[in-house]
Amino acid sequence: MERPASSELATVRRYEAAGFRAWPAATVHYDGTWLIRLTAGNPAKRLNSVNPLDPSDTGSLVDRIARAARRFESYGRPLTFRMSPLSGTALAGHLEEQGWSRFDESLIMRMPLAGAAIDGALDQIPLKDVARFIKAAIRTEDLDPALRPGLSEIIGAIEPRAGLFVTERRGEPVTTAICVQDGDLAGLFKIATAVEERGKGYGRRTILSALKWARSHGAREAWMQVEADNAAALSVYRSLGFVEAYRYHYRRPPEE
Repeated sequence: MERPASSELATVRRYEAAGFRAWPAATVHYDGTWLIRLTAGNPAKRLNSVNPLDPSDTGSLVDRIARAARRFESYGRPLTFRMSPLSGTALAGHLEEQGWSRFDESLIMRMPLAGAAIDGALDQIPLKDVARFIKAAIRTEDLDPALRPGLSEIIGAIEPRAGLFVTERRGEPVTTAICVQDGDLAGLFKIATAVEERGKGYGRRTILSALKWARSHGAREAWMQVEADNAAALSVYRSLGFVEAYRYHYRRPPEE
């Protein structure tokens, strides 16, 4: 397998760092250059995963994996590695040899914010009420209401400028999005449209309004992550001008 060029790895590191700041885990530990993220209040994989950040950091793999496993066990979470191009081929090969499963591939996509579509987007003021946004997110994503405290904790811990966007129809939320403006980057999170309102353009308009807001604060490039098998979402994002930057996937050890 061909190794990624250093310029490609620099791009990956930039987006990975922005992602960690934009969607922070409750606890963070380092083992060498492995970033271990754990969050008791939310079971999402990206908040509960080992994130290797240097392809050359391959020493003592067995011992380090065992240490990570103990941390995850203490949180009641399954040991999960999030494998980006920064993970490298040596670690990937080791996990493959040990029979680890590979699942849930996602794309990181990016787009410049100089387009005419954003120029014509509706100006929308972000919500200040986190509780109202979370209520809308639970509705549009059909989430378990028990996740409310965890989501509140995560959103409250976002350090860069964050805009919370909700589009309503007849007093009910139909779309939600969080846009995190971090320097010249604008990251999109929690993008969702209520099932009965999909295909009507609400999500597209909300995304463009959120990006217009971020651009007004200095962002020059948008980025987002989307599951590789979400054909409908990929079609929308590509029509907006997003292109693939890189991919990542998850791995877990075989069940004993």
